[in-house]
Amino acid sequence: MDVALILAARARVLADLEARRQASPAAVSALEEACSSRTWWAEQWPAGEVYVAGLVAQDVQDALLDTVGRWPLCLGCEDAPEHALYIQPDLGGPDAHWVCEETDTVAAPLGALGSWRG
Repeated sequence: MDVALILAARARVLADLEARRQASPAAVSALEEACSSRTWWAEQWPAGEVYVAGLVAQDVQDALLDTVGRWPLCLGCEDAPEHALYIQPDLGGPDAHWVCEETDTVAAPLGALGSWRG
């Protein structure tokens, strides 16, 4: 398992947490737990390494749902009820990106929520 892969995934998810002002101690702890869990997962399935970043993001998203609610929220649909973005493709694939759950519009690549409006 390439540790740089996990560190890159951590950096991308942390950047998105910070972009949406959600990098609380609890969120960062959830991120650390997700990275630890996915390190083990990638060691068991080396071919799955390309999915790690998206899966870490989904893990953090799931953990935050239980404590702070939906994250990250979509900022692109001004007239719609509050809704979240989700990682696409489902397994997080090699080109993970955030997509609006209402319109299926790409909002930002994983790690780039700070530079996108969606």
